[in-house]
Amino acid sequence: MEKVVQVKTCKHCQSLFNITDKDLEFYEKISPSFWWKKYSVPTPTLCPDCRNQRRLSWRNEQNLYRRKCSYTKKDIISMYSPDKDLIVYDKDYWNSDKWDVMDYWLDIDFWKSFFEQFIYLLYNTPIPSLTITYDSENSDYQVYSWKMKNCYMISASWDCENTMYSTRLIKTVNVFDSIDSTWLERCYQIINSENCYACLYVINSSNSQNCLFSYDLTNCSNCILCNNLVWKSYCIENIQYSKDEYETKSKKLKIELLWKWWNPLNKILKWSINRDLMMIWCEDSVWDNLKNCKNCINCFHFEESENCKYSENGWMWCYNSYDWRWVWENLYFGYEILDTWINATTNCFSISCYTNDNIYYCINCHNSSNLFGCLWLKNKSYCIFNKQYTKEQYEELVPKIIENMIHTWDWWEFFPSKLSPFWYNETAAMEYLLLNQKDAINQWFNWLIYQQPLPKVQKTINANKLPNNIDDIPDDILNRAIECEISKKPFKIVRQELDFYKKNNIPIPKRHPSIRHIDRIDLSNPKKIFDRKCDKCWINIKTTYSPDREEKVYCEKCYNNEVY
Repeated sequence: MEKVVQVKTCKHCQSLFNITDKDLEFYEKISPSFWWKKYSVPTPTLCPDCRNQRRLSWRNEQNLYRRKCSYTKKDIISMYSPDKDLIVYDKDYWNSDKWDVMDYWLDIDFWKSFFEQFIYLLYNTPIPSLTITYDSENSDYQVYSWKMKNCYMISASWDCENTMYSTRLIKTVNVFDSIDSTWLERCYQIINSENCYACLYVINSSNSQNCLFSYDLTNCSNCILCNNLVWKSYCIENIQYSKDEYETKSKKLKIELLWKWWNPLNKILKWSINRDLMMIWCEDSVWDNLKNCKNCINCFHFEESENCKYSENGWMWCYNSYDWRWVWENLYFGYEILDTWINATTNCFSISCYTNDNIYYCINCHNSSNLFGCLWLKNKSYCIFNKQYTKEQYEELVPKIIENMIHTWDWWEFFPSKLSPFWYNETAAMEYLLLNQKDAINQWFNWLIYQQPLPKVQKTINANKLPNNIDDIPDDILNRAIECEISKKPFKIVRQELDFYKKNNIPIPKRHPSIRHIDRIDLSNPKKIFDRKCDKCWINIKTTYSPDREEKVYCEKCYNNEVY
């Protein structure tokens, strides 16, 4: 049992947060030592929410822009808007052997702060137009993803094929407009589900197939407008039918429901029983969507991990790590990390660094060790600000840098949001904490005012004038822009997308992809823990459903008694 040893006030939002004895043990373990002197990691100055918000302000997952390659001057697609004064190379040229990132380095200046020097290096070193991805084929419009094939507008995902307009997916085939899910095939609008086939508009479900507008299904098939079912088939609104009755009733119903879009799903969510926290085979853990985890506190959506805290969206095997988001496999002693992949040990204050050991304050460095304040290095060791040193020089200089950071109050703070190459309203931070322009600027965030040019099309059509029946949609829709019914922003349909809609009898979307993404975020629970009472037995529970929400929320025992 953790013991609170200190109560601190967040310097950003002024809320109170606790420091426990286990926290102090962790900070002591990850404190680096040089020449027999340990440089202790101090306790955080920001609360967990503000630390997460600061990390997410460095990540743009949903916005792509047209701009010029800084070297070839060709038109390219980039995750960096053209109004930013960055050196952006076409990703193919950036990844070629025609230039060397080690030519871009800085000598250490102890009269300047660490972050002042780092941001100069960031803005004066060429960066790829899109995140460098590996083992991908015909999937140019993607970011932070790996092993993609024929994918389009997808982010933070792994091993997907023919997947579009989705984020945080693992192992999917023919999947569109989905989020936070694994092992899907022929699915559309899926949220937080796994092992589903031919499902449309399904949330929090597993091992199910041919289901539509349903919530919390386990091992179900051929269910429509259902919720909280286990091992059921041929059900409509939780009523059991014979196969023939189901097929007769469902044929017309499916069409009517798809034309109504989100309304039926919202009704289902109001009828449903919700479990307080979704944890399977976990020990001494708190938060949501955890499997086979031990001592994971305030953690979300990962499995097979131990001794983690304030972390979310990992795959598996993360150990003794705090304050991270998007970790795939094998993280040990990590702290304040935004995106790392396989085999990372003592990885602290880093962004998109894969397969590393003993790296600090680095961005996009791979297969390396003993780096401090570096960018875009591969297979390197003992470098500072991208400059190569000997082992002895590195171990002499790093303590001096740390001492200077302690003096300037930079030590053990994540990269400030103000230095991010992305502005707040184009980052994942907007999903976590929605701010308007005035509030964002007042909180020292940057705000993007650049507007994308309108797509070049023959004609624009209002979304509400589109036929609901996909068979009535002509192929020349590919040459038109659709005006979103919510944002009025125009968007286009691509061939792969149209073929999917026709094959599955799905109407053309009436909302811009960014609005559809927000719709899915709104249907997902917030990444916060609340205290409330079980609506069945009235015991105190912890849950991601706030006390002022209308849904039924049961403790684990009451939920199991009701559903199983």
